Amino acid sequence: MTRNGNEQTDQSKPDVPSEELPVDALSKTTAVQEVARLSAILEQSNQAYHGDDAPFISDAEYDHLKRRLTEIEARFPELEAEDSVTGQVGATPDGRFAKVRHSQRMLSLENAFTREEVEAFILRIRSFLSLPPTTEIAFTAEPKIDGLSLSLRYESGKLVQASTRGDGAVGENVTANARTISDIPQVLSGMDIPEILEIRGEIYMSHDDFRVLNATGDGRVFANPRNAAAGSLRQLDPAVTASRPLRFFAYAWGEISQPLAPTQMQAVERMNELGFPVNPLTRICRNADEMIAAWTQIEQQRATLGYDIDGVVYKVNDLALQARLGLRSTTPRWALAHKFPAEQAWTRLEKIEIQVGRTGALSPVARLTPVTVGGVVVSNATLHNEDYIAGRDSAGRPIREGRDIREGDWVRIYRAGDVIPKIADVDLAQRLSDTPYIFPQHCPECHSDAVREDGDAVRRCTGGLACPAQGIEKLRHFVSRPAFDIDGLGEKQIEAFWQAGWIREPADIFTLEARHGDDLRKTEGWGEKSATKLFHGIETRRTIPLPKLINALGIRHIGEQSARLLSRHYGTWQAFETAMTTAQIGEGQAWEELNSIDGIGAILAGSVVTAFHQPAEREVIDRLVRQLTIEPDLAPVATDSPIAGKTVVFTGTLEHMARAEAKARAEAMGAKVAGSVSAKTDLVVAGPGAGSKAAKAAELGIKVIDEDEWLKIARM
Repeated sequence: MTRNGNEQTDQSKPDVPSEELPVDALSKTTAVQEVARLSAILEQSNQAYHGDDAPFISDAEYDHLKRRLTEIEARFPELEAEDSVTGQVGATPDGRFAKVRHSQRMLSLENAFTREEVEAFILRIRSFLSLPPTTEIAFTAEPKIDGLSLSLRYESGKLVQASTRGDGAVGENVTANARTISDIPQVLSGMDIPEILEIRGEIYMSHDDFRVLNATGDGRVFANPRNAAAGSLRQLDPAVTASRPLRFFAYAWGEISQPLAPTQMQAVERMNELGFPVNPLTRICRNADEMIAAWTQIEQQRATLGYDIDGVVYKVNDLALQARLGLRSTTPRWALAHKFPAEQAWTRLEKIEIQVGRTGALSPVARLTPVTVGGVVVSNATLHNEDYIAGRDSAGRPIREGRDIREGDWVRIYRAGDVIPKIADVDLAQRLSDTPYIFPQHCPECHSDAVREDGDAVRRCTGGLACPAQGIEKLRHFVSRPAFDIDGLGEKQIEAFWQAGWIREPADIFTLEARHGDDLRKTEGWGEKSATKLFHGIETRRTIPLPKLINALGIRHIGEQSARLLSRHYGTWQAFETAMTTAQIGEGQAWEELNSIDGIGAILAGSVVTAFHQPAEREVIDRLVRQLTIEPDLAPVATDSPIAGKTVVFTGTLEHMARAEAKARAEAMGAKVAGSVSAKTDLVVAGPGAGSKAAKAAELGIKVIDEDEWLKIARM
């Protein structure tokens, strides 16, 4: 097939921009900055894509950034707990809908882009299960539908509930809307139907129906079929959903009272017998060659399918092996999404604009002459930082062969699937300007000096809370859906209250009624009813779950995933606050405990400890906390497990159970798995070759057992 007029000869290799510094060439300092940049973009993208149905970066850009972040974390393990989307699923459910807590989490999928990564996936499975190379593992291969995930719950064969994925744990109740979709059966047909059956699949819209909707709809023009499908399902009025041509493919299940079949393929066939549409391109593959062949054939059929797909999903076919492999925090170990290559296009860069983020970072954005790529119109691109614009990396080495980017340039953009691309190259033959772009030395919002610290890839405003952009952005983050999610207090209201001088820090939100309630009721556009509604929304958020509070504080490098890790470990605000106050960077028991949390690295730990030791920032936190009731995050403890509630460390070589399976088993039995030994450790499992960890355990008087003793515990 052709892509942008060029023959695509290597179907297994993604289009990766040539100007990006390879991960193996990053210094530690550069890696820290890159992790922070990637984490911020990806976290915002999750909310925009899953929560708002309004993505601002493309699927390919998201996948590329996520993959790059994963590679950096693999090279620098101490950074692996940076604000990584690898620990996020979807986004916080929309407050307009009733909430549904999934009986089993709806997870995302690990991505791959090359044959080598597919082969590595197979090797990881063999290693986890301790299977020899001669043991055949069969996989299913099915198209990855680019739509909206949906879970359908049936009881006694009748549809009783439909819910979106939401954040993986809690979704949105869209039962009335789902009932209007003809592909979704109201009553199941066939024999031996499970008493409880949750069918999971994808809502999508065909290309033809999408074009008709945009041409004859209510005036809204959707960017692509995925957005149209998501927006159509998530309507408050089911009649609107009924008027939209939505389709459904089933491919998985959640809670189920009895198995559908012993294999994935047979289960898919069984779902079809029960009345659910399943994708006819699903097939069995028995090795990497067959998997790549399936991927290639489906990719070649992509343009003729009539609906959007963005890859092929491989799943271990044997459901007993799936059960053994189990789940990570956000992805199953037994499945992989092999994504398709990205697309490219050329257009004019009309203007470079500077945006100021909540950390003061000056972020350049390219405003483009709108261009259609893969059926989607795009008009913006990220430019990262001043080095990127100048044609060099943070170490001064050339990228794009040293070609800089200027306003008026003819640029090659890179995307696949949705909206905003990245600039990959510049055509100097069509350059219009003789003057290089000069990156601003002052903040465009408050005119304070914008400085770039040694080792920092980003120039930052020094205005702090005096800078409207930083103050407003910090407050916008505070009231966003992943944080406090205050009904009636969005970005526009925050900006208005900031300009009025009514809100300057989070605690001001909870004293707003006492200080400016009468003023607000007299403000144009408000009144008694709307003001009362706002104040009620604020009051309902005085009680807040601990992980949401930690995320809402806006501490650099702390996002939803890292906030959950900290919350789950410390359990209560009092314990967390005491630990952060006591901790001294690089020394002491509190610092050691913080760094021993599985998934927390030195950079993240240093960031949160620093925040609690900055007098001004600490005062802001303390004033906020005095306004709140903070719900603890105490995980239920399995009382029938001898290691429930205990902290376990694995060290050395395990000969009969792979390390990954051992950790997963310990967590399933209610234990915390730590990466290092500390005074808080309860048990060390030491295999052959155990070194410093076993020695430290002996020094601290911590119980140490061998693998045979561990296997007795694990198999109880």
